[in-house]
Amino acid sequence: MNGAARAGRTTGLSARSRAGRPSLDALVDATPDTRDRVVDLLRAVSIGVVVLWHWTFSVTHRNDGGALIMPNPIAEVPGAWATTWVFQVMPVFFLVGGYANVAFWQSVTRDGGGARRYLTARARRLIGPLVPWLACWLVVDLAIQASGGRTVLEWGMVIFIPLWFLGVYALAVAAVPLTARLHLAWRWRVLAILAAVVLAADVLRLGVGWGEPIVGLVGSGAVWLFAHQLGYFWRDGTLTRDRRRAFIVALVGLATLILLTTVGPYPRSMVAVPGEPMGNMFPTTAAIAALAVFQLGIALVARPWLAAWLRRRRPWRAVVAASGIAMPVFVWHMTALVAFVWLYEQAGFELADEASAAWWLTRPLWVVGPAVLLAVMIGISRWVATRATARRHRTRDGIAT
Repeated sequence: MNGAARAGRTTGLSARSRAGRPSLDALVDATPDTRDRVVDLLRAVSIGVVVLWHWTFSVTHRNDGGALIMPNPIAEVPGAWATTWVFQVMPVFFLVGGYANVAFWQSVTRDGGGARRYLTARARRLIGPLVPWLACWLVVDLAIQASGGRTVLEWGMVIFIPLWFLGVYALAVAAVPLTARLHLAWRWRVLAILAAVVLAADVLRLGVGWGEPIVGLVGSGAVWLFAHQLGYFWRDGTLTRDRRRAFIVALVGLATLILLTTVGPYPRSMVAVPGEPMGNMFPTTAAIAALAVFQLGIALVARPWLAAWLRRRRPWRAVVAASGIAMPVFVWHMTALVAFVWLYEQAGFELADEASAAWWLTRPLWVVGPAVLLAVMIGISRWVATRATARRHRTRDGIAT
């Protein structure tokens, strides 16, 4: 191959690499005026809140069997349950996920595609960050066992926290070809049916005492599909044409949440609290569905101000940057926490098993430490992915040549 041909191939490879991963500024400049930037902001913020909650507001320590556990200190702080009505952000992620997923479905169908193309693209987006994570933990777990240690399933089940969320979210994503059509045909009736399923499951579990696991699973699935479906009404403009609707949605959600947690049997905390006989998250209850409505209303009320702020280049650039690493951050954040726990213990420190004054004072350390390790893990993961992509390009070009 002559020099000109080699130069041409190198130039083509560089162009493809740049096209495959545009620069941050290029992504910012390419943002269409029609994009609802508040959706991207809320997605990034919700992931960030989850990560920080796990790192700093969980009393991470070992139980008598040496396994890591992560109770929260909500019960020990008077009135702390109220913070969970804001910081339990899983409903927010499903809301904006519903917006984004139905928008992508509309784009696919507009271009003549169907469920297969949609599901393939969405599966690649969800599964991609999991592959290096799973490979890493497989190697680490085998190495630990080879050295005489216990399997991660015995001491570190906390690292699998991201999996339950991704599994539930994947089901909502996979249902979009059906739920998007139902939205067009039945509109509010879809939400009413899902709400009825949630309430029926709660009545069977909490009222009748029928504790079959399938009841809790069906109720939980209906809650998250309900939150996801709410995002469709944001996407189609139903809830954004008149700002009064945003206030009505917020008030209805808040009133329902207050009713369910005062007159109804539901705990006031939206996260599990040690010592309480039941929680709202596992299985997921009607209180979380009401929380989704309340949080949607708050987001829509704040949307005009947030949208104006995000028109400025600096905040929007930060959101685009955060969105680009949101899924890897979520997948790897518990691994970073476990790695920091190991370093912390190796340095001779003991994990606190209660939210003492010393525990509160060390909270900044439990942000900085895992964050540094997380940055290293994501950096290595992306470097490996970039090298693999470049290798595939070189192989393909060599075959073509």
